[in-house]
Amino acid sequence: MPRRRVIERREPPPDPVYSSSLISRFINNLMHEGKKSVAERMFYGSLTIVEDKLKQDGLSVLKLALNNVKPVLEVKSRRVGGATYQVPVEIRPDRRTALGIRWLISYARARSEHTLKEKLALEIIAASKGEGSAVKKREDTHKMAEANKAFAHYRW
Repeated sequence: MPRRRVIERREPPPDPVYSSSLISRFINNLMHEGKKSVAERMFYGSLTIVEDKLKQDGLSVLKLALNNVKPVLEVKSRRVGGATYQVPVEIRPDRRTALGIRWLISYARARSEHTLKEKLALEIIAASKGEGSAVKKREDTHKMAEANKAFAHYRW
């Protein structure tokens, strides 16, 4: 925590194709070793694959997939006395989006398809339908928070 002032959050500039800061955040998370142009090519290529397969706007499918992946609750460790409790807490909106993006990308990378464009496209399609590994991660997170609801009074 800074002592002097609250540090304001910097929003990345919007991407050149869709003029969306959400997409620029997605591309920045997808980027590996500072190669942004490669990440942009992969992302836009995967959106065209999504549009070809579903015959829908790729941006709307991506937003639906992110809404299906974003968690509402998570557990945080809290030490009380000698015991450590998993305390369920609500997640801030910007962290929800960050977790959703991170989970989509990590589970897309873990898939077994040929290129990352295909992997990302298929993970976005699965998440938009409420299926896939990223959605399962969200459900598991919610289940863990629900199971530890008894420790909610330890929230700080």
